[in-house]
Amino acid sequence: MQPDELKHEFVNRFGDAYKDFGLPILMGRIVGLLLHSEEPMSLDTMTAELHVSKGPVSQLLRRLRDHNLVKRIWVGGDRKDYYQVVDHVFLQAFINQAELLKRNLTLAKEFERKLKNNNYSDNTKFKSRIDEMVQFNTQMQEYLNSFIEKWRDENTDL
Repeated sequence: MQPDELKHEFVNRFGDAYKDFGLPILMGRIVGLLLHSEEPMSLDTMTAELHVSKGPVSQLLRRLRDHNLVKRIWVGGDRKDYYQVVDHVFLQAFINQAELLKRNLTLAKEFERKLKNNNYSDNTKFKSRIDEMVQFNTQMQEYLNSFIEKWRDENTDL
């Protein structure tokens, strides 16, 4: 397989992976392209390589920056913005997912308190499911935090 073919396949399959997570396929292709690139890339270069217009790429880059997956880089002698993935992008993506799951625990604990404070007894199935939700998400948070700590311990450059 030629290097350009490998790059093209990786970028497209990374886009498909993002789509499987319910995210825009173009967002995944942008990340895939930046993962493949050894140097920061300009918006113009990205749009040319992905064969898309600047608007959607610019919007998605903003979202990726908001989630700390991509950063803007200044390149001396050029007024364009350049982008690259952040260091330890996979850990950051995992942390982002862990934060989303933490919201489930917050929701579960909120309703656990509401049920307890109101002596809620109308729907025991609901109460049982909320209890399970608290238990599951508590254990999941412990597991995720443990994984993040272990990863950081084993990768001393963090």
